[in-house]
Amino acid sequence: MTIGELADRFQLRPHVLRHWEATGLLSPAERVNGRRYYTSRHIARVAMIVRGKTAGFSLEQLRGVLDAPDAVERRSLLLEHHAELTRRIEEIEKSRTLIEHALDCKAEDFTECPGFRRLVEQLAGAPEE
Repeated sequence: MTIGELADRFQLRPHVLRHWEATGLLSPAERVNGRRYYTSRHIARVAMIVRGKTAGFSLEQLRGVLDAPDAVERRSLLLEHHAELTRRIEEIEKSRTLIEHALDCKAEDFTECPGFRRLVEQLAGAPEE
């Protein structure tokens, strides 16, 4: 697969792939007649980078996973990332619950709505006294 084909597959610009190669995040593609050609190994790595970035992980965090010295270290890093994603998903779900109530609320000011305030108490916990 050429650099353009790989970039298109993940809605990237070719210069992003070149940058990842230059920084060592992506191994250099084989060159044939001066053109880069990527393998299924590159595709898998790019998929992990793209999905990881979408999930909010830095390139350095992704490099740690992709270049871990062994399976034990890689698994440990992946478990950390998984726990962080789970935590963030739970927070997003709480936000969505509040937004959905606000959208459906008949009150003039949803922040004054007793139902909204009950949700806030449930989701945020009661204040410490």
